[in-house]
Amino acid sequence: MSVHASDPAPARPGAVTRKPWTVPMLRAAKQDGHRLAMLTCYDASFARAVDAAGIDLVLVGDSLGMVMQGHGSTLPVTVADITYHTACVARTLRHALLVADMPFQADATPGRALDAATAFLQAGAAMVKIEGAGPKLEVIRYLVEREIPVCSHLGLTPQAVLRMGGYKVQGRDEGAAALLREQARQVAAAGAELVVLEGVPSALAAQITADLDIATIGIGAGPGCDGQVLVLHDMLGMDSGHRRPKFVKDFLAEGGSITSAMRAYAEAVRDGSFPGAEHSYT
Repeated sequence: MSVHASDPAPARPGAVTRKPWTVPMLRAAKQDGHRLAMLTCYDASFARAVDAAGIDLVLVGDSLGMVMQGHGSTLPVTVADITYHTACVARTLRHALLVADMPFQADATPGRALDAATAFLQAGAAMVKIEGAGPKLEVIRYLVEREIPVCSHLGLTPQAVLRMGGYKVQGRDEGAAALLREQARQVAAAGAELVVLEGVPSALAAQITADLDIATIGIGAGPGCDGQVLVLHDMLGMDSGHRRPKFVKDFLAEGGSITSAMRAYAEAVRDGSFPGAEHSYT
């Protein structure tokens, strides 16, 4: 496969030319009904491919601990790891908005979060992702007040795997669902510009999406979100050594190149055919 950063890629619907994504464009996308296609990415070569495929957002996720480093969870990932991979992706990414994941306990205090977020933005990220609400609301406000855009991550938060006792769907009972809706409103009020909803029943994710003025990105949260994200290796059907979640679809299985699989994923997100009922929770 030969892919270059200058290769043509599908333009955003209604756009004359394809412009680099910016943080303010995320709210406009929600208002316009443009479904956002997001993938994880960890290196320069795949960054070229996701740009060529027309992916809107790229996440340098702490999932790299599991799919790149061979760990059993995301907990061992460090600030240095995320900074390194963010810099690798940023060197060749030209159009997608680059989001860097805040690793375990790097956001334990506002000061620690500021140090980590500063390193990520200096490496080329445009936004940082923070898991949870509660005490994280102070951290979100602190970063936003210092001109650092924040993406919140609610529902199944992998950094809480020990407390949860595994990777389990969240928000299935009435009390838990009400709490998630309130947390989503709280992170938006704190200044988050985007919310990732993971492992959440479809109906609840749709309600949260309707509640908010900011866009939601689902992963195992059904089709009612404003966009979707998958781990790159899952989307390509690669064996990471871990159980494949229900919400994963192998877009390379139908043949073609890696870039065409990414493009098929983006098109399926935008036309609403992915995720289907078989990828969702009730």
